[in-house]
Amino acid sequence: MSDLLNIGASGVRAYQTALSTTSENIANAATPGYSRRSATIEEIGRTNSISLGQTIKLTGAGSTVSGIARAGDSYKTAEARTSGSDLAKTEAGVAWIERVENALTGNQLSDRFTTFFASAKGVAADPAAIAPRTVLLEDARSLAAGFASTGRALTAAAGELAGQGEDAAKQLTDLSASIVRINRGLTRSAPHSVANAQLLDERDRTLEAMSALVDIAVSTDDFGRATVRAGGATGAVLADVETSALVNFAVSDAGEISLSAYRGATSSSISPSGGVFAGLADGARSIADARDRLNQVATTFVAGMNAWQAGGTPLTPNPGNIPMFEAGTPASEIKVHDRFEAGHIAAAAVGEGPRGNGNMTTLTELRTTAGWEGMFDDLTTENAALLATRRTVAGAQGAIHAAATAARDGVSGVDLDEEAVNLIRFQQAYQASSRVIQVARDILQTIIDIR
Repeated sequence: MSDLLNIGASGVRAYQTALSTTSENIANAATPGYSRRSATIEEIGRTNSISLGQTIKLTGAGSTVSGIARAGDSYKTAEARTSGSDLAKTEAGVAWIERVENALTGNQLSDRFTTFFASAKGVAADPAAIAPRTVLLEDARSLAAGFASTGRALTAAAGELAGQGEDAAKQLTDLSASIVRINRGLTRSAPHSVANAQLLDERDRTLEAMSALVDIAVSTDDFGRATVRAGGATGAVLADVETSALVNFAVSDAGEISLSAYRGATSSSISPSGGVFAGLADGARSIADARDRLNQVATTFVAGMNAWQAGGTPLTPNPGNIPMFEAGTPASEIKVHDRFEAGHIAAAAVGEGPRGNGNMTTLTELRTTAGWEGMFDDLTTENAALLATRRTVAGAQGAIHAAATAARDGVSGVDLDEEAVNLIRFQQAYQASSRVIQVARDILQTIIDIR
């Protein structure tokens, strides 16, 4: 009779655990990174030795939960991380290329060029009048301000990119330290326990967050403890069972990023090919290239306009031959000279009278041969084309990542329909096990009553 009670009690305990596990699955169906769990129920085998003349028990000993199984596929999980890292790289790069586009177009430098040269035609039409000269001088100031504003916007973008890189480095440092803590927890936790499954879920969530920052290579041991390397299988170690790395980020004026991992006195360089850091590298190069080319346009524009000014005759005396434009640092910080006046504009050629416009007419030719507007428009067009290409790539990578994530979740995710069926099945088994206990009690009571 005790066997019957023990069998029923073991079934109750086993299916209570199964019901709890199923309920946990249902409750966490929408929890990011949660992997479906199931209770592994096994028969309790008898270990009694059998000797000559001993009665053999023909009944079993019930059931027990041998562990909590966690659903998952390491290959599909790794594929989801890799595709996510590729997508994060492209999206981060797109964000900074968009900043470059906004800087190049937001200050309307191209339009200011057009307005400036249009005003020059007004001076050529009536070189002795002060009004068109005043308009040209104001448009010159506007054009100089456009150069300066565009350069400052690019400089601000570079500064913000450096700040984002530093924040991402701190985040990667914290995530690396989290992996070490999880590894230590896995060392202490019992295999196939709820605590072990929770730690493995947390490990995979942390690895996914790390892969969004930099491409990583992950290896695990029999305990599930992860060793994480950045930049490929032979890259710098970010975390292992014992220690984690301190990550440092810097970017040069030339747009080259420096990413390093420090473990004690050892420093290792990281060359990211995926994740946010790789996108920041693309963005830094785009910003630096735009700044260099803008400064080149500004330098040649100031030199060309001042040479043109020096080659003509002003309407009013220009003591000291004050140039029209002054170069700044950086070169895009140009401005009209503080003492330059409308009458100083050299519209006439050397030897012409006040109404001469010989020098002013050469400005149209200079505009064409110097190609300042074309240089700036080429920069804007090339950046726009790059942005369009990257957006297309991001769309394709987004679809690939969605498919990889769906494949991973198809293995490890919670199917509510399946869990509902399991809930009913385990509930019926629990009730049946309870009924076994009740039957055993009834039989025992009947035996007691006979006596």
